[in-house]
Amino acid sequence: MQPADFQIVELGDPRLRALAKPVTEAQMGYALDVAEAMAYWMNERGGVGIAAPQIGVPLQMMIIASRPNPRYPDAPAMAPLLMLNPQPQSFSETNATLWEGCLSVPGLRGRVTRPDGVTVQFSDRDGQSRLMELSGFPARIFLHEYDHLIGKTFVDRVDSVQDLVTDKVYFAQIARVTPPPAP
Repeated sequence: MQPADFQIVELGDPRLRALAKPVTEAQMGYALDVAEAMAYWMNERGGVGIAAPQIGVPLQMMIIASRPNPRYPDAPAMAPLLMLNPQPQSFSETNATLWEGCLSVPGLRGRVTRPDGVTVQFSDRDGQSRLMELSGFPARIFLHEYDHLIGKTFVDRVDSVQDLVTDKVYFAQIARVTPPPAP
């Protein structure tokens, strides 16, 4: 199976609204193939995270990979992390409201309020159970990707349509940076 066998699923496709199912031990080989495709598309499109439903696979898996890039120039750098069957265990008491974009919602940004930290239990690529605390931007990435596992997108999290802007407006008037090239 090759990454090109998968494509990014966009807003309006019912696969983005479906609940993802847990990855079983019997699916681990397939899950690692899916993870390779996820990483390919995340990197190809300049993302900092991706969930399996975004490439049409209804499994509870995501990659978070905070790093500076043209879409997120101030993102902290971290090694890409594959999370299988992730479950939030607790959330910080503080929230942050920031602009988010999504590979499955091209051309649109939204102001979203989320907890500024989260503790997550998940299985790694070797099937080992792990517990990890995430804060700041990596926590936001996790929560954004977790939404995909429960059939939501950032558009569902904005308080009002006034909190939605096109990428063109976002980069020119809010971020005040040159937009990255379109995929």
